[in-house]
Amino acid sequence: MTHLNPRAAAGIGIMVVSGFALAGCSGGPTVAPGESGAASEGTTTAQITFWDPYPQRETGSEWDTLVKSCAPDGSTIVRSSAPQSDLFNQLTTAVKEDNAPDIVLLDNPMMPEASSAGLLATAEQAGIDTAGIDENLLGPGIVDGVAYGVPMGSNALGLYYNKNILDAAGVNPADIKDWASLNTAIEKVVASGKKGITFSGVAGEEGVFQFEPWFWGAGANLSDLGSAEAISAGQLVSDWIGKGWAPRSAATDNQSASWDVFLTGDYGFAENGSWFAADAAALKDFTVGMIPIPAKDSAVAPVPTGGEFAVAPLQSKDASDHYANASSVIACLTTGDKATATSEALGYLSAKADVRAAQVADNALWTPWVSIVEGAQGRTSELGATYVAVSAALSQAEQGALNAAGDASGVEAAFKDASGN
Repeated sequence: MTHLNPRAAAGIGIMVVSGFALAGCSGGPTVAPGESGAASEGTTTAQITFWDPYPQRETGSEWDTLVKSCAPDGSTIVRSSAPQSDLFNQLTTAVKEDNAPDIVLLDNPMMPEASSAGLLATAEQAGIDTAGIDENLLGPGIVDGVAYGVPMGSNALGLYYNKNILDAAGVNPADIKDWASLNTAIEKVVASGKKGITFSGVAGEEGVFQFEPWFWGAGANLSDLGSAEAISAGQLVSDWIGKGWAPRSAATDNQSASWDVFLTGDYGFAENGSWFAADAAALKDFTVGMIPIPAKDSAVAPVPTGGEFAVAPLQSKDASDHYANASSVIACLTTGDKATATSEALGYLSAKADVRAAQVADNALWTPWVSIVEGAQGRTSELGATYVAVSAALSQAEQGALNAAGDASGVEAAFKDASGN
């Protein structure tokens, strides 16, 4: 995913072959994949390898410091980072070469594919505690009834609005109860001389992530991309483009670029993630509010769970040592005193209700996001590993709808073609 805000981890990814290389280890100093990882004679400090998808969080950053502070006595943590797709590919190679890291943070929709490919130890094998985690947030990490790892927290999508613009246009965001009232509000904003709504419709999982609230909010199901409900969701966003309410760049804008468009101050609304909430609150030029994304016939649509899972890769050498490292570090980051620090460092709400409550008590910024996170649904919970192919087809359909720019026959054809009908 490109051009991410430093706090963003939208919980999204797609498999792409890359040459990015990460170091791994096997109980000793960090080594390149394929080399021996055994500690040399006399070594007293074990090195624990930790892979994450946050290359923007550099050495010495808040996140980097937090991770390394979780090293057990007598150990150090060696952290390496790469984009999610690269991380998945490198993990595949490392497991095959018996040189996997101790801990990896994987995007939640990758979990079924990773487990099905034999890349992960189960939570029980690795001694990773899943107690206290919300069922909907743990769901993407449960494959065939077996848990793999734990969520590091969750981000979510909401509908931001420019209060200055809405006030001038006579729009009360509390009156937005469904798609019809949202469209009425956007129309008033445009009539007042401003622009309507920004969103990310970029090809790939990032655009699908942002489309799914509208898709699910229409009553559509991922098992039937050609349904009337699915087509209606495509028509909604297509009409925004056709009427000029949304920028044509939405078809290529990622979430960061879409947010930058909203920050121009010209748009009334922006669909985007909770990771921008702090930025929104700090803006000086205009006041930003947020409401849940509306469903077609109700005020709240389901949103996809975002965020990564902390997992223990499958080990064939010194497995008990690797799993002990993984369970210790993951527990340090997700339970006890550092659980809140982890969520705040990542810009997430915790996957545990008690930690979320502490976050809200410390920062009212999170208050409107709690119910959205608690009502989120896993992208892979229904389809498992087949989600990857379905997501690709849904991306194709959305791209076709956006390019149709409101033409109903073009929208219908895009979704029928994507469904194979």
